[in-house]
Amino acid sequence: MVKIKVCGLKREEDIKYVNELKPDYIGFVFTKSSREITSEWGKNLVEKLDKNIKTVGIFVDKEISEVEKIASTLKLDVLQFHGKEDNEYMSCFKDYEVWKALGVTSKEDLKEINKYKADGILLDSRVLGRIGGTGESFNWDIISNFKVNKKFILAGGLNSNNVKEGISKVNPNIVDVSSGVEIEGFKDFDKIKEFIKKVRETV
Repeated sequence: MVKIKVCGLKREEDIKYVNELKPDYIGFVFTKSSREITSEWGKNLVEKLDKNIKTVGIFVDKEISEVEKIASTLKLDVLQFHGKEDNEYMSCFKDYEVWKALGVTSKEDLKEINKYKADGILLDSRVLGRIGGTGESFNWDIISNFKVNKKFILAGGLNSNNVKEGISKVNPNIVDVSSGVEIEGFKDFDKIKEFIKKVRETV
């Protein structure tokens, strides 16, 4: 069964939505973004979250001590790194599951994947100057026959209309959605519900 991550939660309403709809993971953004939250606010949201839903923190080139402080304060399950973090950097977080995010524009980008000693690899569209949540997908044919030797998370422009195609083409372990379940920059209950329904219909 393909698991589901809803990323970029920032309101108490968002937490109510996911508590009812039960994705497997939710993501909090701790980097410059329209979805960025503080660790204090994140702690408030986590306290209201269904404990069966795993939490993912999204970071870009933050100091190790700062990531550790946020991760321990929120008791995060997964740390997702989108910057220049290397294996030495990621090895500092042995108490957490670690995902490394990579932008994909061509098959050349895939050469990078297996050098990372992360628990999971997240493949996303690459948009200059932006980190995830762009609403743009990349050409899935690039990775249709590519084998990842760790947990594989597909992101980038997913929504209820294309997620089944994405799953059938690239066979990810997890699908990651953010802008695809939003209206005017805010998470929408019905869009999340429809996305989850489409994924769980997929065998």
